[in-house]
Amino acid sequence: MTAFTPAPFRVQQRYRSLPSEFYSPVQPTPLRGDISLVHFNHALAAELGIRSDSPEDWAAITAGRELLEGMVPVAMKYTGHQFGAYNPDLGDGRGLLLWETRGPDGVTRDWHLKGAGQTPYSRFGDGRAVLRSTIREYLCSEAMHYLGIPTTRALTLVSAREPVRRESIETAAAMIRVAESHIRFGHFEYAAHHLGEDALRTLAEHTIEHHFPDLAETEEADRYPAFFREVCRRTAIMIAGWQAVGFCHGVMNSDNMSIIGDTFDYGPYAFLDDFDAGYICNHTDQGGRYAYNRQPEMGFINCQFLAHALRPLMSDDDLRRSLRSYETCYNETFAGLMRDKLGLAEPQEDDMTLVMDTFSMLHQHRIDLTLFFRGLSTLPSQGPSPVLDLFVDRSVAEQWLARYQQRLQQEQRSDDERERAMCAVNPRYILRNYLAQQVIQEAQNGDYEPLAELLTVLQNPFDEQPGYARYAAAPPDWGKHMSISCSS
Repeated sequence: MTAFTPAPFRVQQRYRSLPSEFYSPVQPTPLRGDISLVHFNHALAAELGIRSDSPEDWAAITAGRELLEGMVPVAMKYTGHQFGAYNPDLGDGRGLLLWETRGPDGVTRDWHLKGAGQTPYSRFGDGRAVLRSTIREYLCSEAMHYLGIPTTRALTLVSAREPVRRESIETAAAMIRVAESHIRFGHFEYAAHHLGEDALRTLAEHTIEHHFPDLAETEEADRYPAFFREVCRRTAIMIAGWQAVGFCHGVMNSDNMSIIGDTFDYGPYAFLDDFDAGYICNHTDQGGRYAYNRQPEMGFINCQFLAHALRPLMSDDDLRRSLRSYETCYNETFAGLMRDKLGLAEPQEDDMTLVMDTFSMLHQHRIDLTLFFRGLSTLPSQGPSPVLDLFVDRSVAEQWLARYQQRLQQEQRSDDERERAMCAVNPRYILRNYLAQQVIQEAQNGDYEPLAELLTVLQNPFDEQPGYARYAAAPPDWGKHMSISCSS
């Protein structure tokens, strides 16, 4: 233990109140060699209610060398479907739940140390994380947060002079990930398939009590269907948000699905550059199971896996009714997000026809999704050039813009009001893979300033930020459609 006292906040160990089959106590395996604090998230620290005047104090904790009083690390046990096949041998193979703390905002959050060494669930892994993938998760979780999409977040990131073998020898790293819950769909699959109904019910009651408290006093006959319906709803909202900004997760296995609807376990993700509806961001996903245009379907399939696990707790009719809420919520949420992106405040019956025709045009002509919608947002002040210049055949864009202007005639807002509203939902800045790769290369050489600067830009994705305009440019040819693997 360390004598360092971060702040007077309330420490909890809620997850450890579950039956012991759901976890294994494990001490972190400290990173070897010199450690460096790569980044400390001051904004998140403030939400957590911890001191951030001396970020270096957190390096040893993130490196697994020290624990604060009250930290009792455990590795979570869960299972799940990976690329459609059930795998019973899953769990936290390189991460540990350190504790849960209640912040000044009244929210209780998990602290999860990723890269903490081997656990009983490591299988053949070394339990380590590498700097490359850890930076990618750190960056993307912050980018998604500021885009308004539910996500885990990252508090600290360290690197160490400890070599780790992946496809090549890489630099070891560790990070503290923060979320209101680390319970996954896979926890329920594990309970249902391996522990029995009593454990499943205990897990469900625990999850409802701590993460769906509005349902806690509901009668049991209604409580479990309402719980599952809310999980489906949150999952649908999350994935609709992904689709609207062109985000591809890459590994939508059920063990990577948060029960509270957070974007979880960032691996071979990507934000779309030139729009390709069938884009596959994970080069190991050769069948395209998790392609961009299949993500809504995969969210539903994961909810089906969860439904199967929850069958002992409710009737098949209740399960079917709750599952239907996924499709309804997804369709309504996606339609609303796309109307906002197009600046349509007064819904019309054929709006989704315009939306789908727009996507078809972007796909056919491989138009950058982010640049298109941002250019559309500034149409009143900057004219059509930012949109027209994206097309080789400008007549295609001209015809679409004529149709769009005709639709806008049914709107009551002024052009200025519409521009402000559209710029608030269509980001100027996204985390393009080539930008992540550039800061990774600098960090591997010991320079963390480019990472800090990129994070600053990503914290304000909808603002113009004139000094950082280069981050909003179209990617160079070498930076498009970069091949990313699951290896971390």
